[in-house]
Amino acid sequence: MAENHRAIVKLREKFADSILDVKEFRGEVTVTVGKEKIVAICTFLRDSLKYNLLSDVTAVDYMGSDPRFMMVYNLYSIPNKDRLRVKAPVEESDATVDTVSTVWSTANWLEREVFDLFGITFIGHPDLRRILLTDDWVGHPLRKDYPLQGPDREPYQGRLS
Repeated sequence: MAENHRAIVKLREKFADSILDVKEFRGEVTVTVGKEKIVAICTFLRDSLKYNLLSDVTAVDYMGSDPRFMMVYNLYSIPNKDRLRVKAPVEESDATVDTVSTVWSTANWLEREVFDLFGITFIGHPDLRRILLTDDWVGHPLRKDYPLQGPDREPYQGRLS
């Protein structure tokens, strides 16, 4: 059913080489795309398919996997009353992705939170700096290898998945 979703059909027509995966679970459609085209894809979703609300930007740390991180963009089309999740894999060795704050202004603060807590850098962001932690804070607390008791403690050695 996800393959027949209007947004997926249109994305496959325009960005076939950038679509890595499409899944549906409990009525929610998720499309995974290459990070290299994230701005173009998001602009297309906003302008052509009316996904005019970016409700959240976050990341997931799959420590031990390659790629380690997954960017997650939760979109909503107010006119069409439709949700879409867009994901983009990010390698640990190149923890960067282009900013979508040029597409949705709400991404500004959301990307700063991801930068602060996961250490993913957003290329072209107008004001990329810590938002929750002090400037002298060491590390990124939502990474799975971050010590559970603060920066001076040993990382958790148990099962992390």
